[in-house]
Amino acid sequence: MISVSEFIAQMVKHDVLKFGDFTLKSGRRSPYFFNMGSIDDGAGLAVLGRAYASALMTSGLAPDVVFGPAYKGIPIAVATAVALQQEYGRNVGVSFNRKEAKLHGEGGSLIGHPLSGRVVIVDDVMTAGTAVTEAGRFVVDAGGDLVGVLVALDRQEAVAPGETAVTRMAANLRVPVLAIATLRDVIAFLDTRPDSADSLSRIRAYQREHCVT
Repeated sequence: MISVSEFIAQMVKHDVLKFGDFTLKSGRRSPYFFNMGSIDDGAGLAVLGRAYASALMTSGLAPDVVFGPAYKGIPIAVATAVALQQEYGRNVGVSFNRKEAKLHGEGGSLIGHPLSGRVVIVDDVMTAGTAVTEAGRFVVDAGGDLVGVLVALDRQEAVAPGETAVTRMAANLRVPVLAIATLRDVIAFLDTRPDSADSLSRIRAYQREHCVT
């Protein structure tokens, strides 16, 4: 089992979670940035897989298939499935999609295990939720029983008054949308590190302005 604080510490160690001044895809400036693409070795993927597997086991979602949306969701799905087998003896299918359908060979947009039975989507970070919403439609259209979504980090940013991307997506997809860690957890982690006072101050200001607390 990996605790939330240990998960955050590992994400900092592997340069997934960085603090500074960043411009997000939306154009908003943020005092922190979360990029799962920074994990580029076996040790990092092993930590990642154990964290996702642990969260899935405690969630009660019990998937038959783990689906990773292209592209960052692909290594997450693979690492999660390996960890579920190694740590808990649960053998699950792994599936992911192509960005563009293949017109030759086996064709189609789906790679891996058929989307049948209970399917959980795994992805990296939840900001607006557009990619995961599309993945949810893909799973359902392919015949899967979508039972939940698990992401590494919920930024808890407001998409409407009192509403985050996670709460909106849970309502739209009608399944639980869970996160291993939230911005609130990141703040609690930084609060234990005396050398992080500046980052902590700026993140708290960002939280007050842009997030649902």
